[in-house]
Amino acid sequence: MSSAKDTSAPPRLTRLFGLTAIFIAFVLDQATKLMALAALERGNAQSVLPFFDLRLSFNQGISFSMFAETFAGRPLLLAGISLVIVALFAFLLIRSTARWEAIAFGLIIGGALGNALDRLRLGAVVDFLDFHVWAYHWPAFNLADAAIVVGVTVLLAITSLGKYTDNSSKENPS
Repeated sequence: MSSAKDTSAPPRLTRLFGLTAIFIAFVLDQATKLMALAALERGNAQSVLPFFDLRLSFNQGISFSMFAETFAGRPLLLAGISLVIVALFAFLLIRSTARWEAIAFGLIIGGALGNALDRLRLGAVVDFLDFHVWAYHWPAFNLADAAIVVGVTVLLAITSLGKYTDNSSKENPS
């Protein structure tokens, strides 16, 4: 999955980038969730900006509360699925030779671990970031969700840019 543009680092250093991303994503996620649990009341919005509120909610489903009814009362099942996904991405991180790829895997792993811990500890994922335009609200989310989205976006960019770079270098050999 590594691209031609991303310089290969020694395997230990590459893994260190990934482990650092895991640590940062996990710690920031858990710290902000603890602050949200301490400062916010469920359902009450605290306006921060005209388009952004802090609103405590608990997600028993997967992304955007999908399948919440299916998984209600089954947090161990979703936590188990998350941990299997973490194991897969950890394997990919160990095999990674590219710095940005390792960071992306680390962000995904850190975010998934943060949400899995919520499910094990609270039975649901703590969400509190609420962006909106007039009456339309984006589903509430947390920093773990943001880390996962950023990690996936980086992987998609690496893959897209890598293919583009590989094709252009074959057409224009130096």
